[in-house]
Amino acid sequence: MKRSGLARALSKRGYCSRSVAAALIAAGRVTLDGRVERNPEAPTTADSRIAVDGAAVGAAAPVYLMLNKPRGRVTTAADEHSRDTVYGCLEGANLPWVGPVGRLDKASEGLLLMTNDTEWAARLTEPVHGVTKTYHVQIDRVPDAALIDALRAGVSLDDGTRLAVAGAQILRAGERRGWLEIVLDEGRNRHLRRLLAALGVDVLRLVRVAIGDLRLADLPKGAWRLLTADEVRMLGGPGA
Repeated sequence: MKRSGLARALSKRGYCSRSVAAALIAAGRVTLDGRVERNPEAPTTADSRIAVDGAAVGAAAPVYLMLNKPRGRVTTAADEHSRDTVYGCLEGANLPWVGPVGRLDKASEGLLLMTNDTEWAARLTEPVHGVTKTYHVQIDRVPDAALIDALRAGVSLDDGTRLAVAGAQILRAGERRGWLEIVLDEGRNRHLRRLLAALGVDVLRLVRVAIGDLRLADLPKGAWRLLTADEVRMLGGPGA
């Protein structure tokens, strides 16, 4: 029978994140098969009886949703600087705990997936699976063919990090600035901002518009919806 650590089991059952689970366990608020357990790596199975503050924690039904993340919100459950988080967009929704699939930084916006299915989330974020992410990026200059060629060629930063894109094209150009469409098949920290900065370009807006074949479409800013079963399978979920 497959085993997992106690903190991970709480996360997989949709109760909270692994970091929050570890804190609850350390505080002595979690019991495993009737005994207080303070080791977050204590082995559990699907049949293990887990309770927090005396209340049993069963497996929650899997939830898969997409959110149009507004600019200015961070993708964490709690923020030490008291900044607004994406969880504010889910208030009153009566959902089990869900976590973000990957990240969008505070200044970025657009399509963010959230789920309590940690295995599905891991498949989407692991580079080996090559799930593409498409962004629309407003920059501080008029884009041209030379910039597109430079993006496609990629750059090596001073620390040895190699940043590249899977695709790039000009969406539209004005008199002083323009928009690019850029596709990534990997997701390093602040990947596009660092890449464009290395090319001397400032990012004015960065909007993720698609993950794989799932597009943000006309979902209003700050709104969310559940994914359909077909969408979950399309992204490598159960039944794929």
